[in-house]
Amino acid sequence: MSTKAWLALGVGVVLAAPAAAAPRVATDIPAVHSLAARVMVGVGEPELVMPPGTSPHGYAMKPSEAGLLQEAQVVLWVGEELTPWLARAVETLAVDATSLELLDAPGVTHLPFREGATFEAHDHGHAHGHHHGHDHDHGHDHEGVDPHAWLDPVNAKAWLDAIAAALAATDPANASTYLENAAAGRAELGELITEIEADLAPLQDAGFVVFHDAYHYFEERFGIEAAGAIALGDAAQPGPARVAEIRDAIRGMEATCVFSEPQFEPALVATVIEGTDARTGELDPLGAGLDLGPELYPTLLRNLRDDLVACLGA
Repeated sequence: MSTKAWLALGVGVVLAAPAAAAPRVATDIPAVHSLAARVMVGVGEPELVMPPGTSPHGYAMKPSEAGLLQEAQVVLWVGEELTPWLARAVETLAVDATSLELLDAPGVTHLPFREGATFEAHDHGHAHGHHHGHDHDHGHDHEGVDPHAWLDPVNAKAWLDAIAAALAATDPANASTYLENAAAGRAELGELITEIEADLAPLQDAGFVVFHDAYHYFEERFGIEAAGAIALGDAAQPGPARVAEIRDAIRGMEATCVFSEPQFEPALVATVIEGTDARTGELDPLGAGLDLGPELYPTLLRNLRDDLVACLGA
């Protein structure tokens, strides 16, 4: 081969050389993985610590999943309120990683857990900006805070910014890409909010019961409200008195639907609606069965919208 040919080949190799490797990013739940994937478009892909469809509230990591934390440069997770088992793992395994608890991100709205089997109704007949200006403590004192904050897409907007900032600090060479992707993601979520608001507006007075109190953020954002929850908590079974209270609430509603979840045993729903005219549906706050990637998060919200419309609008 001639000298010119070798030089040409060398130039081609230089031009085709890949950019610096993307940072290793570990995430806790599919929604966070999806938001991180949106920020990382064109640079790399994050990794998911837990298998999709797994309840995050109690989980025992496999060695391979622990290895993801050990190798991670950035760990993105909702916070100890959602995955208390992960807090210790991050502290001991991801020693050198940047750990970002998204509940602590600037601009994130915190809502409290609701108490009792039935919830106190609120007036949603006004603009939905009433909960944006809450003065929240963004330290680690989250006692009583509902951790399902990803179900408010305005929180997801704030998380996109926080994720982009964390990645830009870790990988300055791709900082502009992260920031541009986050801005594009925020714009996409703005359009999604408008879309879902319009679709759910006719259902603001519809009564429904959820399996457990995971949807407060979604309800608050879009002006609908569950009448109560079957389960005491994320992993607790209701007693006879609670089941009776929920059943009485269902009977008192003009139009009602009771929603199960794919992560939990649906037999309780059948028990609760026995002797009532309630319809049944399913809501999935985690995105079980959805393909991982940037589209999972908007698909998750659209699925919630679709499932609510299908049952409450029937």
